[in-house]
Amino acid sequence: MRHLVREAGLEGTILVESAGTAGYHQGEAPDRRARAAGARRGIPIDGRARQFLAEDFGRFDYVLAMDRSNLDDLAALLPETARPGKLHLLRSFDPASPAGANVPDPYYGGDDGFDDVLDLCLAACRPLLARVRRERGLP
Repeated sequence: MRHLVREAGLEGTILVESAGTAGYHQGEAPDRRARAAGARRGIPIDGRARQFLAEDFGRFDYVLAMDRSNLDDLAALLPETARPGKLHLLRSFDPASPAGANVPDPYYGGDDGFDDVLDLCLAACRPLLARVRRERGLP
């Protein structure tokens, strides 16, 4: 998503962050295979892992989960005062994805799994960015 926002020239307007529901890898760089998959497409995969905090719901209009398990973990943190429709499965924005589709975890598979995950994420993030642009009246 960050790459698409940058390509659209909206980097100073749309804030994109990544965080996990657990702190297992806090402070670590992305998996080398994820970085390699991004590099093959000219997409930098960078940053440092951090854990999602309940306060993050107040900072973002959209909170996206990669799978149902993470969605459930995030829903448990969702404040009662949160705007409805804030929490989503990422693939719900891809019209070609089946309802409730997860982004698979490529960690225990081969390198091609990271390419597949990147494709799934881009397929969902393109329509999500179009939606945000419409909602916010952005070019």
